[in-house]
Amino acid sequence: MREINIVNRIIGASHLPFVVAEISGNHNQSLERALDIVEAAAKAEVHGMKLQTYTADTMTLDINDGEFYINDPNTLWHGQSLYQLYQQAYTPWEWHKPIFDRCHELGIIGFSTPFDATAVDFLESLEVPCYKIASFENTDLPLIRKVASTGKPMIISTGMATISELDETVRTAREAGCQDLILLKCTSSYPATPENTNLLTIPQMRELFNVQVGLSDHTMGIGVAVASVALGATLIEKHFTLCRADGGVDSAFSMEPAEMQQLVIESQRAWQALGNIKYGATEAEKESLVFRRSLYVTQDMKTGDIFTSENLRAIRPGLGLPPKFFDIVIGKAVNQNIKKGTPFTWKLVLKTPE
Repeated sequence: MREINIVNRIIGASHLPFVVAEISGNHNQSLERALDIVEAAAKAEVHGMKLQTYTADTMTLDINDGEFYINDPNTLWHGQSLYQLYQQAYTPWEWHKPIFDRCHELGIIGFSTPFDATAVDFLESLEVPCYKIASFENTDLPLIRKVASTGKPMIISTGMATISELDETVRTAREAGCQDLILLKCTSSYPATPENTNLLTIPQMRELFNVQVGLSDHTMGIGVAVASVALGATLIEKHFTLCRADGGVDSAFSMEPAEMQQLVIESQRAWQALGNIKYGATEAEKESLVFRRSLYVTQDMKTGDIFTSENLRAIRPGLGLPPKFFDIVIGKAVNQNIKKGTPFTWKLVLKTPE
């Protein structure tokens, strides 16, 4: 499986999970707040910070009814037009450079999700190191070609895409010049539930497309994301805010700083726990072998006495022979005087005349 280098941060199974904090519209139209979010992400020790690059006009039409109006009471954005939502959520393009500069100063890899060709051209002018494709755009093959033609690593959320659609997307990206590709298992509902996450897709997706696979996670908490590491996720993306109570278009399913730091810590622990296929005592366990049960003499015995279940038992510590020899030893005679508490060895058994 090809490892991917993004600004000297290697993404792959033999490296710690790459954790990305997504600002989205949680800056609430304040550059100062956006920069504060970057500061908080750095303190939480995330590895990447992602923006979204679009304007309301590049996303949709300024129409306030019909299919352009969000009339689903089950969504977070009920009662707004698509245009109004994107006006509220977009990150002004003139903010991108100061945000990316702050990321660089703090050791975070800053990049973005472009939603059309003009956004790609703009991000190229800022020399971003990689690109993310949103789940709703993964079937926009002209956009895929445009991003892939930059030759930079691509991270694509799979969302609602079928296997055939993903195959078309991956083929398009590769044919257009993308060599480094990461697919993110993603559930395109906000917030998502663990029941709809289907993490078992991760290892199959990795085998089907021969790519690194991660998780774009919209569930609450860190449990789903940590579990994904055990299934091979090498990148985790979560929406991030300073405080959910402050509001914002994505705040309801975004992580706060303390939660993000826990995600970083626990995803690393999950990765460390994977280890290798291993049986028997590890180096750290070898000193604990003494706490196994073994055969011990439990009464004082004289030469010629017979071993019985009263004077020979399987107890701790483990300095005698293993308990599996108990039935073989019972009925045999001891060849010397021994004290209670002596670990049993074959040297104590009286040889039977031939």
